[in-house]
Amino acid sequence: MTRSVVVHPDADLLAQATAARLLLRLLDLQSVRRPVHVVLTGGTVGIKTLAAVADSPLRAAVDWSGVHLWWGDERFLPEGHPDRNETQARQALLDPLGDALPQENVHPMACADGTTLTPDDSAVRYCDELATFADPGTPPGAVAVPAFDVLLLGVGPDGHVASLFPGHEGLEAGGTGAVGVYRCPKPPPERVTLTYDAIHAAREVWLVAAGAEKAAAVGSALAGDPVEKTPAAGAAGTERTLWLLDAAAAGVVEA
Repeated sequence: MTRSVVVHPDADLLAQATAARLLLRLLDLQSVRRPVHVVLTGGTVGIKTLAAVADSPLRAAVDWSGVHLWWGDERFLPEGHPDRNETQARQALLDPLGDALPQENVHPMACADGTTLTPDDSAVRYCDELATFADPGTPPGAVAVPAFDVLLLGVGPDGHVASLFPGHEGLEAGGTGAVGVYRCPKPPPERVTLTYDAIHAAREVWLVAAGAEKAAAVGSALAGDPVEKTPAAGAAGTERTLWLLDAAAAGVVEA
């Protein structure tokens, strides 16, 4: 596995460059295999990246019928809630793609629906969905998830990725692809997240961070600090781990 760090001048250019990189990666991948599995992230830069994908002329070159979209985590809120990653992603990218992207290729996490459904229930449903598309070559005993071609992750100022927070019990979840998360240190308190086992099944993990408030966490992760302190330090792909930063977020990264 290789690790690379790429720094762009500011957050807007970071989003534009990440969008272009993702589109080119999809085109390259579709020349050798299909379907292609991509995990989306939320956050300011994550959604800006999806909007930049939608605005790019390169988007028309991608065969979206061969792309499956997943989420790394989700806020356990009602369908259509503006704070859900799915809602924001639909507005930024999925709606503009229209019929080019079959709805059966979109895999959101089950939302709060006013019944007895819990984040744990949502996670179980997501595990079932993940298993349906698991790599046939998944070794016995391994978590049944797709070998994600690109898994995008934002990085919080505290170093969290997906909904894996410093010192939180979710960090220890194993043997499954997704878990419900309770008592999150930032609102809303209930979420669903991929586990490290699922993240580590990805061929490529791209961590995207912008802003000076992220610099300490980025530096800590790249220095290899414990995941209990900086969960982003534990995010890695089987083939490549790519850190995509703006200059402010890279402020304390050693050359």
